[in-house]
Amino acid sequence: MNARLVVTFTTLIVLMIAALAVPLGLAYASHRTNRLLLDRRADATRFAELADQAAREGDRTALTAEVTRYSDLYGAAVVVKNREGENLVDAGDMSVDTSAAVRLALGGQTTEDLPTISPFGPSHVLVAEPAGRDAQLSGVVLLLAPTTQARADVSLVWAGLALGALVALGYSVLAARGLARWILRPVTELDRTTQAIAEGHLDARAHHGVGPSELRRLEERFNAMADAVSSTLDRQRAFVADASHELRTPLTVLSLRLENLEPHLRSEGTAEFEEALAEVDRLAGLVEDLLALARVEAGAVTGELDRVAELAPRLAGWREVYAAKQLTLELPASLVAPEAVARIADIALDNAQKFVPPGGTVTVTLREGVLRIADDGPGLPEEERSQAIGRFWRAGAHANVPGSGLGLAIAAELAKACGATLALGRNEPHGLVVELRPAQPGTGW
Repeated sequence: MNARLVVTFTTLIVLMIAALAVPLGLAYASHRTNRLLLDRRADATRFAELADQAAREGDRTALTAEVTRYSDLYGAAVVVKNREGENLVDAGDMSVDTSAAVRLALGGQTTEDLPTISPFGPSHVLVAEPAGRDAQLSGVVLLLAPTTQARADVSLVWAGLALGALVALGYSVLAARGLARWILRPVTELDRTTQAIAEGHLDARAHHGVGPSELRRLEERFNAMADAVSSTLDRQRAFVADASHELRTPLTVLSLRLENLEPHLRSEGTAEFEEALAEVDRLAGLVEDLLALARVEAGAVTGELDRVAELAPRLAGWREVYAAKQLTLELPASLVAPEAVARIADIALDNAQKFVPPGGTVTVTLREGVLRIADDGPGLPEEERSQAIGRFWRAGAHANVPGSGLGLAIAAELAKACGATLALGRNEPHGLVVELRPAQPGTGW
């Protein structure tokens, strides 16, 4: 947008400068041409008077001397012809076609205009002047004058105009850039702020005060909207955290009371009792996941996530779980990573042991700073992988698998909290890959 505004402003300025400089240049060229015509026609008129006097007196001495001296002094060619077209006096090289000019002069017409002088030509101009009065024309004076000085004057003025136009254009471009930046400053600030908010920095706000009043008002309203949205999200997170926290105690009490009822149940009610306990456990797990997600989103675990420890011993605790389900877990010998990476790995391994069938393998690797947890289970179709990180999402084929549907959502928030990104991919020939990429690829953890 900034470049387009600068180009638009510059184009308008160029057109305005051209509209001023071009007419001025042409006007001066026309003025210089007319001045040359007047000067040379005055000289031609002087020679015409001398030619008429010589014709009356029959003495060409003065005319010849004057013409020769003028030609030597100004480098011009001068030819005096009689009515029959014969040369009476000539000096210099008359190397142009003069027939048309002679016919006009013998008709009593003098040269009224010349080709406009420019730095590129013409190199000479021809002026014709009749000698004599009225019907008593005695001949014609032809003057071929060089335009060197006139072209130099026009070139000098045109160069000055061009230089002035370039200077004006340079200052105008600087002014156009400043004006474009001033106009777009609020837009740039809004773009920076929206990007920061999209990256999770919900406290980012636009710093208004520069730019058009309409855009400044837009910044103020955007900040007000961001404050309202941030406040709503804070209240929502607080509600989820408070509700989850408050539900933990009643659920624990309910679970204990159900267990205390077990000795008093008849045998035919045992199955329903076990189902009720399972539902309470599932609800308790959901409450724990909601509380964990709320804490991560609120930034309450940031300090905990920065702690760095050896990851391999912690993940080794999953070997017994995997062995009980006839699964193979392959871990790196040594891996130092922050607490957030360990939690994400726990979530990925917990998911894998639920969906990978017996005999399957789950491999944890670290290459070029990217942590990969790959399994050879059924995996997910491409359209479902983009949705799996959402909250409470469950694949239709795995709806009966225990879980809250919040595990990958928590992992994604943990990744964001430590400046990383979480992505799901396809494992070859089949299965799912969970990749955790740091903010700076190849830097490790």
